[in-house]
Amino acid sequence: VSTQSTWGLFQQEMVSSFFGFGGPVAEVNIIINEVPKRRKVPLKDKNGNQYKVPLFTMNEDITGKVTVKPLKDKRLDHQGIRIELIGHIDITHDKGQSGDFVSIARELEPPGALHDDKTYEFAFSKVEKSFETYVGVGVQLRYFVRVTINRGYSSKVIKEEEFSVNNVEPEPESQSLIKMEVGIEDCLHIEFEYNKGKYHLKDCVLGKVYFLLVKIKIKIMELQLIRRETIGAGASAHTESETLAKFEVMDGAPVRGECIPIRLFLKGYDLTPSYKSVNNKFSVRYYLNLVLIDEEDRRYFKQQEITLWRKKLQNLHSIHPVSYTHLRAHETLRYLVCRLLLEKKK
Repeated sequence: VSTQSTWGLFQQEMVSSFFGFGGPVAEVNIIINEVPKRRKVPLKDKNGNQYKVPLFTMNEDITGKVTVKPLKDKRLDHQGIRIELIGHIDITHDKGQSGDFVSIARELEPPGALHDDKTYEFAFSKVEKSFETYVGVGVQLRYFVRVTINRGYSSKVIKEEEFSVNNVEPEPESQSLIKMEVGIEDCLHIEFEYNKGKYHLKDCVLGKVYFLLVKIKIKIMELQLIRRETIGAGASAHTESETLAKFEVMDGAPVRGECIPIRLFLKGYDLTPSYKSVNNKFSVRYYLNLVLIDEEDRRYFKQQEITLWRKKLQNLHSIHPVSYTHLRAHETLRYLVCRLLLEKKK
């Protein structure tokens, strides 16, 4: 699997000479984990452009090959070639808080000169990847492999290749209903409940809203799914909120005693698990926000935090469709008889 990452402080290849002449001196190609048909997942760079990278779990080794091709007179003088596996947190509003939480280096080649193309194998085994890849509004967490060719007084040659990490979590213990009440004295009194407080990323949120007292003319009731990033802690904490979903639960004035059902399928949204504290840098929380709007456009709302978790990963290896001819070629006698009977019925 080979992907071209478009993110990172050193994402460009710096290949000009110290005096700015000469152009590229080497071509570097990184191939991460040559497993056939490994699944790729989409990510976005800082400009919103989408690209795909290979997906790994926290327990998988990161292996692969690096090929260095000298371009200038087929000779590359260098002060050593190094490879690193890096986990990096980038905080948009405060670059001083950005930094690496994983950084492991290996030397591929001692100082010398390359006259021909050369391929190096690398392996980063049992590297802790406890945090998931995350791309949010104000913070990004990414993993990548970086190759650096040191060239003394000349500019370095740097190439990066990115990969993504997803981690499975254990299923929560048995859960109970969440019930809450909200209202305005002598005007509005509603009670709502959700079937539980923790949901996996493909789950369905079920709930009910009971109108116990209604003296306000409600025209719309909405349910919103909100993601909230909190970066830092205490007085210096910075929060970014993003509304991921919004839809009408009810259109029209409810009456006393009415019960409105709620059903929200999470599968269709770009969600991550909830993160309590990632390397003491940031947290990610999710909220269900119930909003009521009256005829004078006054808004009444109540938020309930929910926890999202990753139940299982989709196949790490892609599944491709096969042709009808291919299936017929592998057909057994038993299935052949069944197929002929079905075709006869048609």
